[in-house]
Amino acid sequence: MSRVIQCKLTAIAATMILATLTVVAQSPGRWLTQKFAPSPEPEEEYWNATANGKLYMMGGNQGGKNDRVLEYDLATDKWTTKKPAPWSANHMALIDYRGKIYVAGGATVESQPNALQTWEYDPAADSWKALAAMPSKRTASVAVEAGGKIYVIGGSDEGGLSVATNEAYDVATNKWETRRPMPTARNHPAGGAVGGKIYVIGGRLTAANVGNMLSSATDIVEEYDPATDKWKSMTKMPFATSGQGWTTFQNRIYVAGGELRDSHLDAVFRDFVVFDPAINDWYRLPSMPTARHGVVLAALGNRLHAIGGHIAFNGNGAAAMHTTVNEVFDLTPR
Repeated sequence: MSRVIQCKLTAIAATMILATLTVVAQSPGRWLTQKFAPSPEPEEEYWNATANGKLYMMGGNQGGKNDRVLEYDLATDKWTTKKPAPWSANHMALIDYRGKIYVAGGATVESQPNALQTWEYDPAADSWKALAAMPSKRTASVAVEAGGKIYVIGGSDEGGLSVATNEAYDVATNKWETRRPMPTARNHPAGGAVGGKIYVIGGRLTAANVGNMLSSATDIVEEYDPATDKWKSMTKMPFATSGQGWTTFQNRIYVAGGELRDSHLDAVFRDFVVFDPAINDWYRLPSMPTARHGVVLAALGNRLHAIGGHIAFNGNGAAAMHTTVNEVFDLTPR
């Protein structure tokens, strides 16, 4: 074998090894299916929060049971129905803080906020407490906690239009204050807090109703610094989406699924991506086995659960197209 051919073969082998390492770097886990308890009540767009190792799913979009509260113990793989909420609503903003869950806004009819409600749910006591009312009516906002304050950002107003509103609830004083609006008005975004900064991800521009051509999904990511009350643009998502699931885990924000209508298609996604604020970049992970929007994401240990959702665009097919699946992305090295 000539030296030239040897060099070429060596280069090809090195390229193949590098490609393999790249695939591994982009695929640090695997999906597990049919191994975990499915959701006992299928629904799209449960709004959710995780406290003390347990996932709480509330509301939903259809079915007339929007006061329901489901608890899922991520460690024991068991579901429990908890005391109903004091109201019947959907598209509330939920976030956990020090073992309690805070619920703000929402609507009894999708895209039409009708309440300034703010509630505290205590999972240990299975009890509810009314808090100071929100300054503005909104639905499909995102709630993120930073520094002991609950920031409720974006959403849609009573006219069904996207808003950039940013209001902060102080848990210690039970008071609201208005902060600098988000640069990009949107509803149905994902969000998370890492290192004291807040990130608002994707969502729906212009209007709340994804079923018309007025609304469009976005890939925009914006960072908010509560200390300076300033916003800045970050690296965009790998794809535009709204109605996705999200969770913050190990200082990264994971986003799954969602839906899109454009001039070419109506679609639901199986995409699964992660944003690392430390390097301001996104990575694609192995796609969910089941494409859906309105999916719930929750993390414990080395596992991320992708639960429920709707497998058709815009809620088409109604309850028949809700899924109960509990698919788990396992980050444990093999």
